Amino acid sequence: MPIVTIQQFSRDLDRKRELASRITEAFADVYGLPNDSVQVFFHEVDGENWAKGGMMGCDRSQVGQS
Repeated sequence: MPIVTIQQFSRDLDRKRELASRITEAFADVYGLPNDSVQVFFHEVDGENWAKGGMMGCDRSQVGQS
């Protein structure tokens, strides 16, 4: 049973539904599995819990960087 974990910033529920559906279809097609055997976990991170180039994400938005 495949388990797919997605780490991302917070996204709209409808987009996550679409992504989960497409990922499930891809795994089911490639591995020849039933759709209900594929699990997709979304791990959403906010700016206080990631850093890029040594700067916290929440601080990046204050200086206009992304």
